[in-house]
Amino acid sequence: MSLLSVDELTVTFTGRGTRDVNAVSGVSFSVDEGQVVGLVGESGCGKSVTSLALMGLLPKRGVRVGGRALFRTKGGGSTDLLTLGRSALRDLRGPQLAMIFQDPLSSLNPVVPIGVQVTEILARHRGMRGKAARDQAAHLLERVGIPDPTRRLREYPHQLSGGMRQRALIAMAVACAPRLLIADEPTTALDVTIQAQILELLKELVDDQGTALLMITHDLGVVAGLCDDVNVLYAGKVVEAAGRRPLFAAPAHPYAHGLLGSIPRLDSPRGEPLNPIRGSINDTIAWGDGCAFAPRCDFYTLACLEGAPALADLPGAEPAAHLVRCVNPVLNEAPGAGDADDAGADTESDTTKEASA
Repeated sequence: MSLLSVDELTVTFTGRGTRDVNAVSGVSFSVDEGQVVGLVGESGCGKSVTSLALMGLLPKRGVRVGGRALFRTKGGGSTDLLTLGRSALRDLRGPQLAMIFQDPLSSLNPVVPIGVQVTEILARHRGMRGKAARDQAAHLLERVGIPDPTRRLREYPHQLSGGMRQRALIAMAVACAPRLLIADEPTTALDVTIQAQILELLKELVDDQGTALLMITHDLGVVAGLCDDVNVLYAGKVVEAAGRRPLFAAPAHPYAHGLLGSIPRLDSPRGEPLNPIRGSINDTIAWGDGCAFAPRCDFYTLACLEGAPALADLPGAEPAAHLVRCVNPVLNEAPGAGDADDAGADTESDTTKEASA
């Protein structure tokens, strides 16, 4: 059994006098221990809402959550995260589940010193108090690469740089050695050098502790350098799921193909225009009427409007190894200039070079 198994997760936002909004429409994926799984897509595809639903952080009013999210606890049993009460979720968050939020400045309390925010977690879940808690908090800050950690414990979030604030969030998330870590765009708004350092730090945490990592991002460079398996989301559904290398080598869904094809390439001729996906995430149709990506798709056919396509095995692939939700998948066509294998390798090597800088 997987550490986390999400089955047909749905999240619908409701409001009086307004139509319902289906932010997540039947998302399914799994995460094993020590595995890094990516959720990829444009802003508005449902990535962050998925993570908030798993953590039980969505508001109780105006939201309907369905499906199952079975999490294997330390005792060996399993529990559905979507049905747990507030108290039970608080007990899980920290020692078994943890999340790194997208914006560290708004996620940290601006009027409370960093040390108090870190030691609060140690007191709640590990029963540590006083000097023992402060020493452990300093050790955690040092472990994530924050210089002079004892002094930083007395400082407020606005006194730290963006990279330090993100590292402080990571220190808080790993304080109790969780079995599953959810990282929601952990490198957003950071410069390239700091991004590479944060990704290298997350790699070390996964390798050292065997922590499972659910990486939520729209940055395909992050995916290439970090993830084992990738789930591409569009309009609240997984449209393609595969291992990192098969996905970069031969993306089958036109959306995934377009994402990879729009990446600037170092081996492209000078002056060659970029090849973006036309339209925006708002140019969709309801999944019940067909493929939501059809209005933006270069491979559109009338069959795309005959109801929502199922997530099925890609022709020629091993069962369950490469899944695609498309009636007219892209086959044997490289995503952009050059060979598709090189496209994935170039993106991965760029990330590796940054991490070693």
